[in-house]
Amino acid sequence: MAAVTKKSTIGEVLSRDIQTAKYFMEIGMHCLGCPASQAESIEEACMVHGTDADDLVAKLNQHFGE
Repeated sequence: MAAVTKKSTIGEVLSRDIQTAKYFMEIGMHCLGCPASQAESIEEACMVHGTDADDLVAKLNQHFGE
C-alpha cells in the first residue's frame, strides 16, 4: 500500500485502518464522522486545527509500518 502523505484524505486513512482515528483525536480532530472531514486532506485538516501535518503523517506511516 502507498504511504500516507499530506495530500491523503482522512477518509482514505480511516478506511485503511479505523484504529488510526486515535492519532486524529489526539490533536483535536473530533469531527471524524462528519462527511466533510472524510474528504479533507491531512494537510487541510492540520492547517484548520493548527497542528503540524508532517508530524501526523510520520505517525500514520509508522502505524502502517511504512
